[in-house]
Amino acid sequence: MYPTIAHAGHVLRTGTTTSVELTRSALAMADALDPDLGVYVTRLDDQALAQAARADAQLAAGDDRGPLHGIPLGVKDIIAMRGADTTAQSLVLDRAWGRERGDAPVVARLRAAGAVITGKLTTMEFAIGVPDVAKPFPVPRNPWDVDTWAGGSSSGAASGIAAGLVLGAIGTDTGGSVRIPASYCGVSALKPTFGRVPKSGCVPLGYTYDHVGPMARSAEDCALLLGVLAGHDASDPMCADRPVDDYVSGLTGDLTGLRIGVDPLLGKVSRPVPEVDRLLAAAVRELAAAGAEVVGVDLPLYAEMSDVTTMGFQAEAFAYHRADLRARWHDYGAGTRSFIVNGALFSAADYVQMQRVRRLVARNVAALFDDVDVIVTPTMTGVAPPVDGLTVSDLGDTLQTLYWNATGSPALSVPMGFSDNGLPLGLQVVGRHFDEATVLAVGHAYQQRSDWHLRTPPLLDRALEG
Repeated sequence: MYPTIAHAGHVLRTGTTTSVELTRSALAMADALDPDLGVYVTRLDDQALAQAARADAQLAAGDDRGPLHGIPLGVKDIIAMRGADTTAQSLVLDRAWGRERGDAPVVARLRAAGAVITGKLTTMEFAIGVPDVAKPFPVPRNPWDVDTWAGGSSSGAASGIAAGLVLGAIGTDTGGSVRIPASYCGVSALKPTFGRVPKSGCVPLGYTYDHVGPMARSAEDCALLLGVLAGHDASDPMCADRPVDDYVSGLTGDLTGLRIGVDPLLGKVSRPVPEVDRLLAAAVRELAAAGAEVVGVDLPLYAEMSDVTTMGFQAEAFAYHRADLRARWHDYGAGTRSFIVNGALFSAADYVQMQRVRRLVARNVAALFDDVDVIVTPTMTGVAPPVDGLTVSDLGDTLQTLYWNATGSPALSVPMGFSDNGLPLGLQVVGRHFDEATVLAVGHAYQQRSDWHLRTPPLLDRALEG
């Protein structure tokens, strides 16, 4: 098993392995572990092996399509692609929705880059809520403890990466849905700037909060993925028409000249896992050792802005689901319908007020970035909760991701260690709009000085030994 996309790509090009061998290994790991983990909604073994064989033939002929060529990846099952239904893990979504669209732009870009797509990965229903065991879909579990949740809503992606079923994936993030499972499962994930990656072909949740982003073991792998996914596409009217940066060239490990603002969120949020503060302080020391200047910052209106994200995308989700909620109430999972229907309680005046707060805070945050290059916080102040009996309210205010969906800022989660009970915790790095390159450089520098992102759960170790 090769732990990262970058490593696998290197050995592919030296002839040490082939894409077919990488893909067979990933599928074998799915055979062994997925019954316990619930990573896949749909496996595409035959298609994946055919893509891998084609990738090998192209490489042999000198047609190298870049760092994702021949790499086994997964796609969250709210993103449309040809050759597989898109379910959004729901009985409500018409299966024709995805078939009629074919490949979403991000999937088409993966294919053009020579990636091997092994299947559609589990999520929460319509990318919101918590698992509903009453519905006929897999329940995604955490490979560090299968009795705990993999996190929402890009659950299967994070669990699959941590357990070696895929080397990377595309997820989506409306309130933290790539960063939350990344923190819970001990992997890396990036929510890009709003508009940096096209989201057409993705089932919407919050029209102005949704982001599509990369998930993998390392910040370097996220950079490799973003280099393929980013860029304008006319099918998404909210997609920015800006050049795509070289996200890899700045991954030097040297942070000299960078100024990092740290908000540990003390007094703003609960701390059910006290080790968060110790691990955050240790991570910040490593960033300083890499050359960065570290200063304190205070994120303005933190609770209010987090509420703006929750209420805002509830209102936007209700606008999308209103007719189906009326006609098919019981086809929705209990957690999904109870969350989305809250959007009916907000008036137009409420929604306008949310946007006013959003703009005010976004201006204030932009002013913070006049003084610092990135801002660092915990990703979560709690670890993965038990799956049994889980409700949205159980998460409380442990999610430290919501704020950045309202601002649209790029935000990366990387592993920063483990709680005393052996579950992962994440470090969140946030940057200026469209400055993913700096965010990724900071995450990479930290990973050059730590190995949390390379740790593997005992479940995977046992499978490899067997």
